[in-house]
This record gives sequence, structure tokens and C-alpha cells, in this order.
Amino acid sequence: MATTISQIDAWRSASSEHQNLEFKEAKTQYDNRKLYKYCVALANEGGGHLLLGIEDQPPRKVVGTAAFNDPVEMAAKMFQVLGFRVEIEEVSHPDGRVVVFSIPSRPRGTAFDFEGSYLMRAGEELVPMSEDRLRIIFAEGQPDWLSQPAMTDCDDDKVVQLLDTQSYFDLLHLPYPLNRAGVLERFENEKLIVRQGAGWTITNLGGLLFAKNLKSFDRLARKAARVIVYEGKNKLKTKSDKPGAKGYAVGFQGLVEFINGLVPSNEVIEQALRREVKMFPEIAVRELVANALIHQDFNESGTSVMVEIYDDRMEISNPGKPFIPPDRFIDEYQSRNERLADIMRRLGICEEKGSGVDKVIQEAEVFQLPAPDFRVGERRTSAVLFAHQSLDAMDRNDRIRACYQHCCLRYVMNEKMTNQSLRDRFKLPESKVASVSQIIAATVDAGKIKLGDPTQTSTRYRSYVPFWA
Repeated sequence: MATTISQIDAWRSASSEHQNLEFKEAKTQYDNRKLYKYCVALANEGGGHLLLGIEDQPPRKVVGTAAFNDPVEMAAKMFQVLGFRVEIEEVSHPDGRVVVFSIPSRPRGTAFDFEGSYLMRAGEELVPMSEDRLRIIFAEGQPDWLSQPAMTDCDDDKVVQLLDTQSYFDLLHLPYPLNRAGVLERFENEKLIVRQGAGWTITNLGGLLFAKNLKSFDRLARKAARVIVYEGKNKLKTKSDKPGAKGYAVGFQGLVEFINGLVPSNEVIEQALRREVKMFPEIAVRELVANALIHQDFNESGTSVMVEIYDDRMEISNPGKPFIPPDRFIDEYQSRNERLADIMRRLGICEEKGSGVDKVIQEAEVFQLPAPDFRVGERRTSAVLFAHQSLDAMDRNDRIRACYQHCCLRYVMNEKMTNQSLRDRFKLPESKVASVSQIIAATVDAGKIKLGDPTQTSTRYRSYVPFWA
């Protein structure tokens, strides 16, 4: 179906570029190698469209392009180089010639590469796919880990003996069925158990979420979350190391309460009244623990979600690398384990849609804490909450991270960051305008934020948005 002018204008009105839509100005020409790379990346993200002759920043004016004057010849060349067919169209827009590349999705279980590099979109950049992302793609079509059996040959009694069926209905605010057959039917519909012959197989999903004791399942015992408390600011001396026992859904509230019970409190005085305040916001702890459970890579053996508490910070980590870069956690969402995420959303354990990172950042600002730090290691992804520090005690990276996250938070709330909003974030008086301006300038230099309106010349009225906005 031919691309119409109205379709191009509809694409131009999108709030931002994304994994399936890319604009390039390319007034006179466009580099072939860049074109090949973008086509591979968009195909690996499920297919999409690349448009030449349109500015990539709103309002995305049509400027016209003289690139690729022979679309038929270019399409044939691309097929030879890439190994898959890309449709190329010329559209005579009233404001200029637009060239539209329609890129198909990669086949299931396959990832495309260019010169040996498997590419994907990350914001405005093209980056190599992570190993765990490739492993998941190549495993498509095979039963995923959550569908695999945790225990086989279970009769009706054993299923109810091993799984906390009551908690399932309680968390969903549903009446408990009048008979066992109704309970088993509901669990079967959720794929928590699978009928095999005269008995049942409890899936990894069912055991992981609703096990009364994870140790009852050999494959799941190592997937229990661990809570470790250290003495001091390093791992040299361990105060306690306690693994969880219950399934994620039935044990989540108890796990969060247990962690919060270990977090030290600070005494604050408000209007002559003393009260105890936890070092880390309970909402932030809850959201990060839920994230870690949901987004972990279950194919990583011998490792689990860990909550490590030090004198000056808390680190919550999960096995596996994220699908999206940490800088985009606040505005993008891609779940590694969608069925697990879906059930936990319905049970009220995690956000309806999204990662809840915006709540974490907001709570850090309310509690006047340093900005959380999201780190990606070789096999783990970590979120770090820090104890209170004054602005003077923060180093340059801490300040830039706080400025960037504040800017992101304002943006997802449909607002823009200003010098005043950042002063409010740090609870600073107007006399600190110059100091805050220095933090903003450093964050701009780091490429994390940019001017919301580049034409604004008055420093007093400048506003800022994230680099990806």
C-alpha cells in the first residue's frame, strides 16, 4: 500500500522518534552505511519506517531530499548487502520530496546483523545488542523458562499443598471458589499449572509466584531474593544474610516489610516535634524490589535478586542486563518477563504500565536524597539508593545525575526544568542561583540535557528538557 501525504504528516506529529520510526534531514545525500545500520536496527526492533527529507526535531518540517534518485536500483543493492528486502517509495509532499524506507521485522528467532554487528536503537543512537537480548531472540519459539516444569506428577492435593492458592484470590480480591476444581481451573487458565495425563505439572511461573516454600522446588530455591546487611560501607563484615522462603507474589509484602525493618531511621525535628524517618523511602524500596524481581534474567544460573544494605546506601540488583539504557529507565519500558509482569500488575505488586522509576526519583527528591544510581555490570543490573547528603558533599557526577533525573521527572510530568525548579529540588534559596546554573551547565556539557527552547536568549526564562526529548 502506497504511503500517502496524510500518513507522512501523521508520522511527523508523533511526540518523539521511537524504535520503529526515524527521521533524517538528508537534504542532498545520505550515507549508505548509516542507512544499512538503521535498517538492521529497525528490523531487529520489529520493523518500521525511515523517512528522509524531514527534520528530526519537532515540528519536523519537510525540507525535501535529493538522496537516492533511483529507488529501484537502491532497493536491489540493499537486498544484496542486507539479505532482506526493504521497500523504498518517493512521495511528493507539498513541501518537498520525501523518501520512505519500509523495513520489515526480523523473522522470529533470528536477529539481523551488519558486518557482524547485531544492532538496536537506544535513544538516538545505534548500539550492539546485549548478549542476553540476543539469547532471548534466538530462543524464540522454544518454551521460555517460566513455562518449564518446576515439579511434575502432582495430584490435586499436592498442588494445593505446595501453592498458596488462598493468597492468589485474596490479592485479586476474588471470592475463593466453592470447590477445589474451581481453584485448579483458575490456576490452569493462568498457566501456573498444566494438566498432564491424570496429574498436574506446576510451572516455574506458578512455583515462583505462589510457592509456600521455594525450597520445596529444587529449581526455584536459588531464585529466592536474598537480603544482606553489612557492617560499614563495604562487604568485609556481614551482619546477616537471609534468603526469602515464599513465592514472589505471596511473600512480596513480607519481604518489603522485612527490608524496611532493617533500614536505619533518622530523627528529625519538625515544628518542635521529634519523629523517626527511615533512611530510604519505603515507596522507593518497594518499586525497586518489584522491578528487580520482574526484570531479572532467569536463564542466569546460580544467582538471584539481592538487596544489600550498607551504612550509607542500599543496593538492589537482579541478574541480567536491561534491554534499554539506564538513562531511559524513567520514560521507556520493556519487560523481559511479560507474563510474570502481567500477573504481578494484576496482583497490585507493581505499576500498571511502566517501571515505577519515576516514583523512585520523586521520593528521592522529597526525602532530599542524592539521585539514585542505575548501574549495569557484566551479569547484573543494580539500583543504588543513597543516604542523605548535603549538596556540598555531593561530587560532580552526583550533581549531574540529580539534575538529569530532575529534568526527566519534570518532562514526564509535562513540565520543563528551570533554575528555580532545580533549586526547589535541592531546597536552596534564591541566593544560590549561580551555583545551580553551574550544575545545569555541567549537565548540558555532559550531554544529558538541552535547552527546551533554543531561541530563548534570556537566561532568566531558560528551560531544559532531557537530551532524548
